[in-house]
Amino acid sequence: MQTSHFSAPVKRSAFLDLYRGLAVLLMIAFHFCWDLRNFGFIDFSIYDPFWVYFRRVILVLFLSAVGWSTYVALTKNSAASFWKRDVKLLICTLIISVATYLAMPTQWIYFGILHFIFSASILARPLTTRPITSALLGATVVVVYQSTTWLHFPHAFSTITHYLALPQRTLDIVFPFPWIGVVFIGPLLGYLNWHTFATPDNRLVHILAFMGRYALPIYLTHQLLLFALVGGFRMVLTLYL
Repeated sequence: MQTSHFSAPVKRSAFLDLYRGLAVLLMIAFHFCWDLRNFGFIDFSIYDPFWVYFRRVILVLFLSAVGWSTYVALTKNSAASFWKRDVKLLICTLIISVATYLAMPTQWIYFGILHFIFSASILARPLTTRPITSALLGATVVVVYQSTTWLHFPHAFSTITHYLALPQRTLDIVFPFPWIGVVFIGPLLGYLNWHTFATPDNRLVHILAFMGRYALPIYLTHQLLLFALVGGFRMVLTLYL
């Protein structure tokens, strides 16, 4: 077994990378199935409970990791690095929006998962060093959303797209509730020192940790590769069968 302890000035947590890497792997699997559906290899409804909950699991992993990693960084006195991360995320959100606008102007992404992570990480940061308060607030948001309709705002999307020049459909959108609550819960995982958990020393764990370490570039490129791969395979089948 290999234990992931922190030592100054910088030391990554293998367990946190593994946790985030699992989210990346599930995201790739989700998008691969979406591509197979898009090119007619399989057929399913994205509103089927299985796919709805699959997406929710991915979001929970990613967004809790946002709050968790922020706590770890702040408690290591590396707050200055956040500005570099914020600029990098902002640039990436612009790349996603511009690229999807050029490729699919009627469904371009203007507030997807990356846009939400950028916004939520800034909003959650003031409470990150108070992990119990942050987690209580986050849990309250999630419970209120699940047990009432107070935070649902069912007409918000149609209202926004009515007054702004935004498409009625988009390839990806993440609404603030209940997901901001998951980000608020994330620092509690850091407070409980989950990032110091031991990780098995095997190839699968190393691969997942690598994926978690480079989650952002993988996010930006994986769908291009998957879409081209599945689309190319469909083209070959059309030409030769």
